[in-house]
Amino acid sequence: MKHIFGSTREEDEQQRQERFVMMTESPVRQLVMKMAVPTIVSMMVTALYNIVDAFFVGHISTEATAGVGVSFAYMTFINAIGFFFGHGSGNFISTALGAKKYGEAEKMAATGFISSMALGVMAAVFGLFFLSPLSRMMGATPDILESANDYLLFILIGTPFMMSSLTLNNQLRLQGNARYAMVGISTGAVLNIFLDALFIYVLDMGVTGASLATCISQMIGWFVLLLGTERSGNVHIRFMNFNPSWQSYKDIFKGGNPSLCRHVFVCVSTIMLNRYAAYYADPGTEASAIAAFAIVARVMMFAFSIILGIGQGFQPVCGFNYGAGLHERVRKSFIFTTMLSTIVLIVISIAFSIFAPDIIRIFRSEDAELIEIGAVVMRWQCLSFPLIGVSTVTNMMYQTTRKTLIATVLSMGRQGIFFIPTIMILPHFIGLQGVEMTQAVADALTFLLALPFAVKETLDVRR
Repeated sequence: MKHIFGSTREEDEQQRQERFVMMTESPVRQLVMKMAVPTIVSMMVTALYNIVDAFFVGHISTEATAGVGVSFAYMTFINAIGFFFGHGSGNFISTALGAKKYGEAEKMAATGFISSMALGVMAAVFGLFFLSPLSRMMGATPDILESANDYLLFILIGTPFMMSSLTLNNQLRLQGNARYAMVGISTGAVLNIFLDALFIYVLDMGVTGASLATCISQMIGWFVLLLGTERSGNVHIRFMNFNPSWQSYKDIFKGGNPSLCRHVFVCVSTIMLNRYAAYYADPGTEASAIAAFAIVARVMMFAFSIILGIGQGFQPVCGFNYGAGLHERVRKSFIFTTMLSTIVLIVISIAFSIFAPDIIRIFRSEDAELIEIGAVVMRWQCLSFPLIGVSTVTNMMYQTTRKTLIATVLSMGRQGIFFIPTIMILPHFIGLQGVEMTQAVADALTFLLALPFAVKETLDVRR
């Protein structure tokens, strides 16, 4: 029981020293892969929450699928706050452990976790009071408003647990304990599959059942992650270490602001995508268009989660060695991670391009218009999908080494700096096709923005 609920100071010190040696002396390729495998599983499982809901809800109706798709904007808001505190505190913890400053790491862990939990409570209360206005703001049309509200209800109730779960997950991962993070996330995702089937099909709860299933499974995953922080060698969460000082939040901002900006722009771009898809769709097919873009977004996010997992396996290696002053190991791990990510993306893009209609049909085979639009959108995105490995890993490099300005600019490219102008301009000239092309154009431009920084890091990461 001691290994689950607590550990001695001597055990913690021994585990931390062993981890330090592993992170700073193991061959970087093997080390990145060792860190990446559980994080790939964690990220794919996280993406699976949305995939599972889309799959089960897709067999209810097109309007239900569109309603859940609209709610995806709020899920990205949850991700924005959770990753902000998770990456902000986690990157600090990683470099602090690399410098053997264990007391500072413990204070940051408590501050990041408790702060994300508190903001989650405030967001939940606000959203429950303004449920319908929130759904309409995110792009819900009158025919899908009820479904959007039904899905948002329990997502709002579970918001504090969802936000702080992401914080815990990233704290564990960035201190080199990706396995514990994987167990916590996977537990909730597997449970979500069974609860979706139970609530939607057996108890006939419809969209509300999908929402309740996600809420319950996320709460249980949160509890497992919290238990993981008590394992020996991990940085423990203690309320007495909560340090809501200006300096603490300044440090969180340095490491978390790129994630916050990226996810805020994902939220904004999702809302714009819903609105533009409905506006430029043929009359009577608005729900089909919104549902098609929502399905593609989930499928591509599931594929992208593999690259995020690889990159997040690189981050603790980068953080530890950067904190220890081992710059050559940082450079080698960056090159390896970028090359591996690009190869994986090429394979995924080819497969998705070939089987695009079949993939969309899995979610909603009854709607021919939805399948046609979704296949076109997916194939456009596959054209530039191989390019995002460079921009993603470069962004992670700058974020982990706490070069906040460059990391923030790079994080804003894909869904903000390039996406928003593109979706405002292209559809004006070529209608719905312009909406379908937007993400591909934004990805290509983001690659061009990141390329000079990637080359610079390849040549020399030292300052």
